[in-house]
Amino acid sequence: MLLAIDAGNTNLVFALVDDGAIRARWRIATDPRRTADQYAVWLHQLLELEGYTRGHVDAVIIGTVVPRALHNLEVLAVKYFGVKPLIAGQGAAAWGIELDVAEPRSVGADRALNVIAAHAAHTGDLIVIDFGTATTFDVVDYGGAYKGGIIAPGINLSLDALVTAAARLPRIAIQAPNTNSVIGRTTEDQMLVGIFWGYVAMIEGLVERVKAEIGRPARVIATGGLAILFDKHTQAFDAIEPDLTIQGLALLYKRVSSTT
Repeated sequence: MLLAIDAGNTNLVFALVDDGAIRARWRIATDPRRTADQYAVWLHQLLELEGYTRGHVDAVIIGTVVPRALHNLEVLAVKYFGVKPLIAGQGAAAWGIELDVAEPRSVGADRALNVIAAHAAHTGDLIVIDFGTATTFDVVDYGGAYKGGIIAPGINLSLDALVTAAARLPRIAIQAPNTNSVIGRTTEDQMLVGIFWGYVAMIEGLVERVKAEIGRPARVIATGGLAILFDKHTQAFDAIEPDLTIQGLALLYKRVSSTT
């Protein structure tokens, strides 16, 4: 069974993948100081709760946008699972897709993995939106090549900046407003309208501009924790794929294992 590890700026996701199907997944806050031993204790308990043991894991693949977290994850794989991990984008686990941008090496692992998974699941030109620490828009052409995209502040990052910079503004939860009115009656309502509907307007506006630039019909695939929240309030998305990055890791591992 494959242990796929997606190390993002905010969270790390560990997923057990068996023949392409995700059997279990766990999330922990990203902390590059966390040691392999700490990961092992945490994972051991969670594996047992799902009815698995370390012995069920015979392969590990890691995708990371946090270079400082990589070493301890590699040690985890070798010391506690007895396998040398594949590192997404490196060596045998090179992307295998065309990165048609000015600086291919600067493309984040999560974005390349999303492109791989989205192209495998959907046909034609695609726009992949990932709601993470940043909100990214990635353009994939009908042949599977990554053509570039957009990086915008994530909605939580935007809210944190607003609250930090304005001393009298309270911290609010990210949620859909109770009404469709965009005229808030309280400070909290006004903040929620600005953050939530402002973000929806950004999504819809950028999708419209990207589609116009592509010049062909394009499907919009959304992923990340907040994709479902926004999906209820916009017609911009054609599909929601909650586990796109993990699926990309599984596909990359499958490609490597089939050639070795």
